[in-house]
Amino acid sequence: MTEIYFADQKILVTGGAGFLGKRVIAQLVAYGANPELITVPRSKSDDLRSLDICEKVVQGQDLIIHLAAHVGGIGLNREKPAELFYDNLMMGVQLIHAAYVAKVAKFVCVGTICAYPNFTPVPFKEADLWNGYPEVTNAPYGVAKKALLVQLQSYRQQYGFNGIYLLPVNLYGPEDNFDPRSSHVIPALIRKVHEAKQRGDRQIFVWGDGTPTREFIYSDDAATGIVMAAAKYDGAEPVNIGTGSEIAIKDLINLICELMGYEGEIIWETDKPNGQPRRCLDVERAEQFFGFRAAISFREGLQNTIAWYRQNS
Repeated sequence: MTEIYFADQKILVTGGAGFLGKRVIAQLVAYGANPELITVPRSKSDDLRSLDICEKVVQGQDLIIHLAAHVGGIGLNREKPAELFYDNLMMGVQLIHAAYVAKVAKFVCVGTICAYPNFTPVPFKEADLWNGYPEVTNAPYGVAKKALLVQLQSYRQQYGFNGIYLLPVNLYGPEDNFDPRSSHVIPALIRKVHEAKQRGDRQIFVWGDGTPTREFIYSDDAATGIVMAAAKYDGAEPVNIGTGSEIAIKDLINLICELMGYEGEIIWETDKPNGQPRRCLDVERAEQFFGFRAAISFREGLQNTIAWYRQNS
């Protein structure tokens, strides 16, 4: 039986209405939180880039889990680097400061694997986070998010503020963002294959050359890791949240085609960017510090995601 945590705590979950946020809230309740004491800022009226809004939403909270982010795939990162830098930096910096001023007991900041240097040795260890500049395509987003780790550690050192920082790999799962203008690689490829099948296309075109590797974590697993950290971890050191397994993009698209029954040809657009060469996390800290290990296999998670998309497209 799950231990009881968060009883009678007032909890703010930014981004709580989103893809990951819904699952984090479900896990909070499973761990003992009262759903009536969980607050989710409204994205339209509660603009967290405004300090006044941040000061308003943190009042009376015991725990803040900051999931809200302006994020997307390679296309969005190339198109709107300034917005991604500004929006993510301002949301995070002001929310953390407002939480400290309001004497919030704990702040959980969810960062990004994009914060890691471009040529980090695989598997990525948290100690390598500052050993270089992020991959250039993701750098504005990654640097903005990494700055929040510096802020949390500084506030801990000077003020004794209890803020923790988590580094999840790319998420996937049902209810992901399948908009081709801003989606990440798995939903983008699922949609591409689905539409090719519907049209009877015998070829699909995929960015890059298929050699980069990526690690992915199922959204339910990621939510579990975040909530376990919120319940059990109070340290200053950043912690990776992932599976510890990587897959080449070429193998990923082949698996998606297999699961979706698509037998057409894959054409690699080698003039388009690959992104970072390899991404795979060392996940020992998460298991050591708060007992988290991902539970859903990649194949099972993909099957669930494909099934959801087919039912909702």
